[in-house]
Amino acid sequence: MEENHLPVFGIGPYLVLIMGIITITSSICSYLHLIPIYKINELNMVFLILGIILIILGIIFWISAVLISKIDREVENNNLVTTGIYAYVRHPIYAAFFYIATGLILISQNILLFILPLIFWVFLTAAMIKTEEKWLIDKYDDDYINYSKKVNRFIPKVI
Repeated sequence: MEENHLPVFGIGPYLVLIMGIITITSSICSYLHLIPIYKINELNMVFLILGIILIILGIIFWISAVLISKIDREVENNNLVTTGIYAYVRHPIYAAFFYIATGLILISQNILLFILPLIFWVFLTAAMIKTEEKWLIDKYDDDYINYSKKVNRFIPKVI
């Protein structure tokens, strides 16, 4: 029997794995001084605090999407979820790992690595447009298009 819903585990684990490997490897290389280290010593505490906040935010997003919204069951039932954390970001699980990776990079305090979150954002955006969002538009048509006009992919709208 052919399943007619988005895979519960699509390309997401691969994207997250790639981001994780790059983040951890670059952080370790930075810590071991295997790559150049550029720091702004006056901002060490600021980067540390922002990093911790982003990691906590990522954990909250993941818990909200996976455990509270029970996204796996919603996907299997072909429901377009637009409530809970999904009312704030369209892809909170990816956002969670993006925030955690960015937090770890900030904690490393190596300004050389600060380009990675931008690369991750571009990478995730391109992957979402070509995979999940394409499928969601095909499946839910105007419902998803209208939803996507109101809700950002990874970063909640402040206003």
